[in-house]
Amino acid sequence: MEEQLAQLGLFAALGLGLLLGTKHSLDPDHVVAVSTIVSEYRNPLKSFWVGVSWGLGHTATLFLVGVVIIALRLTIPDRMALLLEFLVGIMLVGLGAQVVYGFWKKKVHQHAHGHEESSHQHYHSHDNEAGINQVHHGETGIGKPFLRKKSFFVGTVHGLAGSAALTLLILASIESAMAGMVYILVFGLGSILSMGIMTILISVPFVTSANRLPNLNRGIQFSVGALSIVFGGFLMYQIGFAEGLF
Repeated sequence: MEEQLAQLGLFAALGLGLLLGTKHSLDPDHVVAVSTIVSEYRNPLKSFWVGVSWGLGHTATLFLVGVVIIALRLTIPDRMALLLEFLVGIMLVGLGAQVVYGFWKKKVHQHAHGHEESSHQHYHSHDNEAGINQVHHGETGIGKPFLRKKSFFVGTVHGLAGSAALTLLILASIESAMAGMVYILVFGLGSILSMGIMTILISVPFVTSANRLPNLNRGIQFSVGALSIVFGGFLMYQIGFAEGLF
């Protein structure tokens, strides 16, 4: 009877891990960071792999750190946890700055052409050329590996920042090392699936405006970049000064 209760408790913990992983992936800093990457894509299915890559990077970090902490029964110091969260703020500012820089780089050019009767002017941007370059570099090409390196790296940083709270929860509720590692993997599965679905939803305004409303598309990209910079700066202030890192 006691063994059955223990098994039920373990399954309940794993189920909770799946739900928490799903919820965890939807934290504002995660969504903002992934949005800056999704803004570069014009295909919802390819955007899906951005979310999956983020989840894989997030899970890989959690698993590696979790194995060490569970095996050695360690805890992450509070100051170290704050520092890792501060790094997330720096990363958000960097991602946003990259998007804003890309916005200014894709300037609309004006060209004058001579004709027999008169000359005329027309405008164009290089957004399509950027998409072509992505294919050449294997970013979005059909048949290319699904893993998006940039998104995977962002996920690893978020995984480091979230490892403190997660591992403390594991150590407090699960005594078995094997059960703890399975918990992390189940937690990661929830984050992978939910972020994959979320990136499809995030990509909708970018996809729908890319061809028909290019000016709106660029405006959305700029807004996402600016939001990432503001959110990252606020997070750095909150962690660095309000919560006493510095």
